[in-house]
Amino acid sequence: MSRFVSAALVGAALLISGNAFAYDAAAGKATYDASCAMCHKTGMMGAPKVGDKAAWAPHIAKGMNVMVANSIKGYKGTKGMMPAKGGNPKLTDAQVGNAVAYMVGQSK
Repeated sequence: MSRFVSAALVGAALLISGNAFAYDAAAGKATYDASCAMCHKTGMMGAPKVGDKAAWAPHIAKGMNVMVANSIKGYKGTKGMMPAKGGNPKLTDAQVGNAVAYMVGQSK
């Protein structure tokens, strides 16, 4: 019973902090290279370029969970758009989250 209570408390703390999922930026590099770089390296369709701190700042301010959700579902903003999962429906939600973590880490 105490393990259940401990797990519930940890889960609640993570949800409250807004970090319900852990992302692996190192694993995200491979997904970025294969599926995200075409737009995020060049700025195609208004994508913020990786490493451009000013372009990423408003996205980062929304938090990882919002950025990952937008990346999974697709996003249309005032400066551009992104298809769901960057146009690669074979990606898992975890792979998308890891790729976002990688790009954010390179753009802070």
